[in-house]
Amino acid sequence: MRFDHLTIVAADCACLRSFFVDVAGLEEGARPPFGVAGHWLYLDRRPVLHLIERPDAPAADGIRPSRPPARIDHMALRIEDAVEWQKLLRRLRDRRIPYQLSGMHAQQEQQLFVTPVPEVTVEFVIEAQRLG
Repeated sequence: MRFDHLTIVAADCACLRSFFVDVAGLEEGARPPFGVAGHWLYLDRRPVLHLIERPDAPAADGIRPSRPPARIDHMALRIEDAVEWQKLLRRLRDRRIPYQLSGMHAQQEQQLFVTPVPEVTVEFVIEAQRLG
């Protein structure tokens, strides 16, 4: 298993994008059409940081609350093979931990979302072709 990506939901994605591209050295890259504004930032050709514009973000006039709420939405771990994926499913079932499966058809990936504690979400993802 390896770290896959981190998603941040914030009111000012342009500022975050500028920081992570111009200061931290990430590169903006391809992003699926999710229906919400945002950016995928890449490190070593991997999309490691997903920025999502908060739907209730302030208008373009720039007026913002003094401390706009932002949040880290979830972390993701990539599973490399079907055996490891099945072991994960078994561990979740054995512990009666609920999860939700979701496929990203454009990227041909299987996603599994689990909320181990309130307000904390972890995504596990595997390439669909690895599942057979």
